[in-house]
Amino acid sequence: MAFDFKKEFKKFYKPSEKPEIIEIPKMNFIAVRGKGNPNEKDGEYQKVVEMLYGVAYTLKMSYKTQYKIEGFFEYVVPPLEGLWWQENVKHENYLLNKELFNWISLIRVPDFIKKEDVEWAIKCATEKKKKDFSKVEFFSYNEGLCVQCMHTGSYNDEPETIQRMNEFAQNNGYNIELTEKRYHHEIYLSDPRKADINKLKTVIRQPVKK
Repeated sequence: MAFDFKKEFKKFYKPSEKPEIIEIPKMNFIAVRGKGNPNEKDGEYQKVVEMLYGVAYTLKMSYKTQYKIEGFFEYVVPPLEGLWWQENVKHENYLLNKELFNWISLIRVPDFIKKEDVEWAIKCATEKKKKDFSKVEFFSYNEGLCVQCMHTGSYNDEPETIQRMNEFAQNNGYNIELTEKRYHHEIYLSDPRKADINKLKTVIRQPVKK
């Protein structure tokens, strides 16, 4: 049976709707950096998501090719994630103007996948699909201490959940720490094209410090 990160690490992917403080270890991803409104039809964000999945599935299916990854085992491609920020904008106010978003779109990869494997997958996907995957990169993120919560519902309703998270953190002696290296983080467990908007499941994390 294929390894499934969501099932093996439930505390990272299936938290309660009540905020909690949690330490997130260093993880590896494939990533693409970009700017702009993620909801823009045929915009940069939509194209980036397609790029990421193209490389993610090339890596997942690599065992069926002549390219061999040391330590490889079969796994389920993890959910799409995103790191979000705006220049000089902190806390939940970053949601107010989506045109100003900076983001890093992510898909986690197992620890046995190295930078050179991602480079191979980019080349392979480019040759197979005749598209440019050169923006995809290997990305390590040591997230550290966070306040985490499951948000159920529309992405536009996130500010209320984020406010609860911020208040929980502050009431327990932590400060929100959004910096150039620590970001608002979302993990998308639902496909917005298929799921009821009121039932969308999104893991939200905010970096904190004592």
